[in-house]
Amino acid sequence: MRLCSIASGSSGNCIYVGSEAAHLLVDVGISGKKTEAGLKELELSGRDIDGILITHEHADHIQGLGVIARKYEIPIYATAGTIEAMKDYGGLGNVDPALFHEVQEDRKFIIKDLTINPMRISHDAAQPVGYRIAYGSRRVAVCTDLGIYNDYTVECLKGMDALLLEANHDVNMLQVGPYPYYLKQRILGERGHLSNENTGRLLCRILHDGLKAVLLGHLSKENNLPELAYESVRMEINMGDNPYKAGDFDIRVARRSEVTPAVLV
Repeated sequence: MRLCSIASGSSGNCIYVGSEAAHLLVDVGISGKKTEAGLKELELSGRDIDGILITHEHADHIQGLGVIARKYEIPIYATAGTIEAMKDYGGLGNVDPALFHEVQEDRKFIIKDLTINPMRISHDAAQPVGYRIAYGSRRVAVCTDLGIYNDYTVECLKGMDALLLEANHDVNMLQVGPYPYYLKQRILGERGHLSNENTGRLLCRILHDGLKAVLLGHLSKENNLPELAYESVRMEINMGDNPYKAGDFDIRVARRSEVTPAVLV
């Protein structure tokens, strides 16, 4: 199974997960042209995509969805709340209603040889989810846009071979940065985004011997730096109450607007 970030950041997100037989996208928050260019780097095209899993309806996750889904008639999977919210989003354009497929949290569904299990997340969207995807005994997860994590989140993310996890902001950069007060409060709130430090603390609870790689994603362009996210997360792991050190794992930062080398599990 292959996990690859085509683009990840506050300006647009598109993640590829696939096996030899099945190919999925998680979100299409970049242009159709950029999505197709990213797939080409993976030696794929839109015709190869068997489904698009949507986490929630914010523009940085769906702004290229209409173009790609229409062009290749790709099924779109999302929760009922997200589907309704997407239909109200002006940038989606006309999408055949038959392409929408409703999914539910913690209810598995299958696309070819991949088993997908949505999980609840805390974010200011209609009905947002993260996704866990399994191919036989191998499992990966894509989990971004969560203001807080809890025991449920930890249980959902245990036992993964690889995951893409949000490390959105540095708290100090956000607090002294140019954002208006209400937006800072939204990001810092329980339905906002995970800070670098909280991402590291969450990782401390789910690290295990079989974890092969962690991609840190959805970094804020204004309130974070790739080097800062990387070092902050590593520091939390090294200082945390767990038997591991950051050097025990392959930790990478997903690139904002270009394909990040794929993780193979």
